[in-house]
Amino acid sequence: MADLIPPHGGLAEPVCCTVSEKDIDAFKAEAQGLKQVPVSSADLSSVYRFADGTLSPLTGPMCRKAYNLVLDESVVEHNGKKYAWTIPIAFPVTSALAKTLTVGEKVALTNPEGEIVATLELSDIYPWDKCKYLSSVYGTGRLDHAGADMVLKGPDAEKAFLVGGTIKALPQPKNPKFGKYVLTPREVRKLLAETGWDSAVAFQTRNPLHRAHEYALVYALEKLLKDGKNAGAVLNPLIGETKGDDVNAVVRMETYEKLISERQMGDGDSDAALWSKRGESVPDRVKLLGLDIKMFYAGPKEAVMHGIYRQNMGYTHIVIGRKHADVPYADGSNIWGDFDAQEIFNKLNGDLKIKPVNVGFAAYYDHMGRVDLMENHKDVKPLFISGKDVRNTLQRGEMVDPRVMRESTSRILAAAMKQ
Repeated sequence: MADLIPPHGGLAEPVCCTVSEKDIDAFKAEAQGLKQVPVSSADLSSVYRFADGTLSPLTGPMCRKAYNLVLDESVVEHNGKKYAWTIPIAFPVTSALAKTLTVGEKVALTNPEGEIVATLELSDIYPWDKCKYLSSVYGTGRLDHAGADMVLKGPDAEKAFLVGGTIKALPQPKNPKFGKYVLTPREVRKLLAETGWDSAVAFQTRNPLHRAHEYALVYALEKLLKDGKNAGAVLNPLIGETKGDDVNAVVRMETYEKLISERQMGDGDSDAALWSKRGESVPDRVKLLGLDIKMFYAGPKEAVMHGIYRQNMGYTHIVIGRKHADVPYADGSNIWGDFDAQEIFNKLNGDLKIKPVNVGFAAYYDHMGRVDLMENHKDVKPLFISGKDVRNTLQRGEMVDPRVMRESTSRILAAAMKQ
């Protein structure tokens, strides 16, 4: 399994720009004497992902040429070949700070608490064309959406320049609540190799799961098994910076952990004949691992990035649902079409090895007593409960209809909303 899919960029193994244990003291001593450049909490995860190889083949934030190549062509170049890359990543700085920096200089990157987390050897300092960035990444000139808010209203609002260069980072501290689920690409590849699977499908999410979400993972796993693969699935939630109204990572990880530990995944909604024949059930082939990287809320282009992260981790497939990484405009209208995130994989300008498993909308059907894809029941009305109704139910401390959400998830979310 470890050799089944190479890291992005044609590499033999993921990039490693993390300081080794034996060099930490010397690294810290050198970094103390360097000029300091702060990074936001959102970009902090990118520092660590450059270092551990999740963003291979990159070794740090992009220089101007690479940044603009992504905006213009949705690719990066490595060793003379083009590879798919749809959202450029560089670190924003204020104009005042940019004036004090020099190409070739090594600086210390600090987290919001002022602690040094990495060094950056500067290769470029350049103006941030925010309008070009937003129109390319989000495919719209409108600015009333979550992605534009992150750039124009958040901590980056006052930052007008970007810096690029090569990272060297300290190991990322482990979150005490769920750190055991957050592994480096090398660690994930080792874990997958030990399973004996020949295929592994990753399921990206930033939300607690209801049964229709859960079914997308089940469907993808069952599809690979029916295709003759010795496949497994990894519930791989994104736990980096998200919007303020998203459920926080600690609570979400608790809901996912319960789904796995209580073996509820796929219960009642899986293909009984398939699993009976195998002498297994869905939980036997599902693992939980988190990915600490920020959300861009960029729909189709973020779907490709989600694939890149997972290829570097060693996954062979990724679940791509309708409206993947989707958020609407502020007025509730759609930025992208339902299937845009699936269709973008058919028109990439560069190489990408990981394969999407496309899944449509799912819902619970009373006549079947289970969740199924809506495309299979075009003339039957499914059970629908709006997100607003779910939130109202949880805020009252009540359980959501078990046909919509597992009891363990409801219980954890209701308790969290009471606090």
